[in-house]
Amino acid sequence: MAKTRPDGGTTEVPMERRLTPRVSDDRWKTSLTCIEPNKILVRGYPLDEIMGRLTFGEAIYLLLMGDVPSPAIGSVMEAILVSFIDHGATPPSTLAARNTATTGAPLRACVAAGVLGFGRYHGGDIESCMQFLDRGLELVRRGSSYKEAAATVVEKLHEAGEPIPGFGHRFHTRDPRAARLFQMALEFELEGEHIQMIRAVELVVSGLPAGRAQPVNIDGAIAALCGDIGIPQEIANALFIISRVPGITAHAQEERQREKPMRQIDPKDHMYDGAVQRRLPDKRR
Repeated sequence: MAKTRPDGGTTEVPMERRLTPRVSDDRWKTSLTCIEPNKILVRGYPLDEIMGRLTFGEAIYLLLMGDVPSPAIGSVMEAILVSFIDHGATPPSTLAARNTATTGAPLRACVAAGVLGFGRYHGGDIESCMQFLDRGLELVRRGSSYKEAAATVVEKLHEAGEPIPGFGHRFHTRDPRAARLFQMALEFELEGEHIQMIRAVELVVSGLPAGRAQPVNIDGAIAALCGDIGIPQEIANALFIISRVPGITAHAQEERQREKPMRQIDPKDHMYDGAVQRRLPDKRR
């Protein structure tokens, strides 16, 4: 097959070019995962090479953020995901999953019901806390000290009658998960301005009158840590969903196996009958 040139001459078009269809630039694009025969690339890395070399938390970071995390960030990503894995039988998402399970619904429906139970007041505090900390940091960049900025943003919330995101808990007066994350941030030298800000807020809140003083909770610790390692607010909020799915699944399956169908579930009328407190094997950190 010949193609006419601008000068009037002709050029023979190779057979392979004649048989190759033209690719339209109008196709929508994705930079996440490439699927080809016998090949799967996640952010450019072969998935079979990722398997066994990256942890689940590191692979999640790669998929969401686009790069393989440093060992330090990979370790705190794992800790973040473990910190949310379950929090007993009383959270709204867990109760939603158990209530669905008691109808005889399949496990996938129970888990979906639990995930749909997340909202502004359950699973949404990380994003709002990051926004709160950023407001304080904006004051710091304008010349305020961390303590002055913390006092200002806390007072503004008090005047508006709003709770301080990332502080307070229904059960804990000291959230052990938050303390552990801050310890890891210190060990891995990941502390930055967001953790400094939440520490300043913590000092301000601790000096409030009785009833208003509250501890930093796990949402607040994750918000500060995610801010310092560069995870965007909306992605930080999604980590809660990713983390809690195993716990929701376990509760839904336990409901299906141990309890009678169509029971009325009282969140306060339950007792724990699992293993007593025990220690991890010595080879674990």
